[in-house]
Amino acid sequence: MFQDIGLMILSIIILVMVSVPPILFLVWYIYDKRQSQHSVLRNFPILGRVRYFLEMLGPELRQYMFDSDHEGKPFSRSDFSNIVVQGKYLKTVIAFGSKRDFDKPGLFIRNSMFPKQKEEMKIVLNPKIKTKRYVGTEGLFSRKEHLEEVDVSPWTLPDKDAIIIGPNCQQPWLVKGPVGMSAMSFGALGENAISSISHGLGMATGSWVHTGEGGIAPYHTIGGGDVIMQIGSGIFGVREEDGTFSWEKFKEKSLIPELKAFEIKLAQGAKIRGGHVEGSKINEEIASIRGVTPWKTVDSPNRHNQFHDLPSLFDFIDQMRETGGKPVGIKIVMGGPDSADELAKFMSDTNRGPDFITVDGGEGGSGATYQEMADSMGMPIKSGIIYCDDALRKNNVRDRVKLFASGKLFSPDKIAIALASGADLINIARGMMISVGCIGAEKCHTNTCPVGVATTDPHHQKALVVDEKKWRVLNYVITLRNGLQTLAAASGIDSYTKFDRNHVVYRDQYGKVTSLDSLFPYPSV
Repeated sequence: MFQDIGLMILSIIILVMVSVPPILFLVWYIYDKRQSQHSVLRNFPILGRVRYFLEMLGPELRQYMFDSDHEGKPFSRSDFSNIVVQGKYLKTVIAFGSKRDFDKPGLFIRNSMFPKQKEEMKIVLNPKIKTKRYVGTEGLFSRKEHLEEVDVSPWTLPDKDAIIIGPNCQQPWLVKGPVGMSAMSFGALGENAISSISHGLGMATGSWVHTGEGGIAPYHTIGGGDVIMQIGSGIFGVREEDGTFSWEKFKEKSLIPELKAFEIKLAQGAKIRGGHVEGSKINEEIASIRGVTPWKTVDSPNRHNQFHDLPSLFDFIDQMRETGGKPVGIKIVMGGPDSADELAKFMSDTNRGPDFITVDGGEGGSGATYQEMADSMGMPIKSGIIYCDDALRKNNVRDRVKLFASGKLFSPDKIAIALASGADLINIARGMMISVGCIGAEKCHTNTCPVGVATTDPHHQKALVVDEKKWRVLNYVITLRNGLQTLAAASGIDSYTKFDRNHVVYRDQYGKVTSLDSLFPYPSV
């Protein structure tokens, strides 16, 4: 498919070049010779135009023609293809062998000499879930694929093994699946994208939708599944007209039956600052949900004004939990190995604190952030989750709090390694976006997403058909769970909840292999 698209782009370039009238070349020549903005065009008007034309198409040419399967960043062609195939076809089977470079250092999952049988796994296989997948063939000019209905197992945890968040809350949250949607706001994504994800995760059962900091919208609950409402520094959805926090609006949101937990966003991996949304994305509906002015660019404060240190943060958490009756968590980014030490110690000293902590890796995505911040600030998730887990263990509070991990954890093996490193649950953002059609155009902040995902523009959103994309989301989540259980069985454990650091090894550039629990020993309490 990608080769076909690349040839099509090249054909278009050649067609445009040969079809431009000669008089237009003359006009360009005279104009460019006299302009003062571009040096290349003053000396080489025609060739300079060709250069700029190719430069504008550069990202697409590299993505489809020149980058190898594993070169593209932040997601390679192989990453995109794997997610798309899982969503369209419910398949993860490959032929001939892995394309991973096994000479490079990296993490590997330890296999057991005596893997578990399928019937030994603590997993729910029935009742089946009805979904649709594509069958047939697809080419550039011939598309004979069609959707067929199939039944799949949910691959969720039994009731007795469900993960309980906030067991002492008025309304604890029971989670039966390992993965859900990471924080993506209505406004950053359009209603079609969020509706597709909401429907897909709702049908999958045992998963969750995450509102992001833009407030809870009808599209988050349309699928009937569990929802986490995030409250960022802009306090969208729970703010008064003057921008102050509204406990009355917070109480109203807590009564929504699908809403299972609240998350206070302290930081995000891609931007350890306040959020940003262009005014072109904030239509009247979004403005009403957020409590802001339509069509006006919004920049959130760098931190919350409701608290300024751990004691005031814990007071705010306590009041949220008492008022809403539901679990309350925080989202953080680890800046170093000791970043969570003070938090964990204060939890231990006061016997208070969040019901869950979301650790976001520095490699996480964002619709709009600054280059220098995305590249260099915040620890990647592989380090961040281990050090957060260590801090909680050292202070003997690990059993009181659940850990979510996020940051390019889009495949079963990456999820298994994150669970082994200390996570209890996994948030996925860009994997969900790719499932509903994202092609990595990097236009998220412009409101001109060509496939209707990261846009609120009605014209662009027509590209995204909810009744088709919801099946892809469902299939993607099911294949992730299936793959994760396969890895657990091969590791000799009967549930993915039992992955620990002993199940992962690190191979260095010399071929020496070290267990992860030797590299990062569990701290003594």
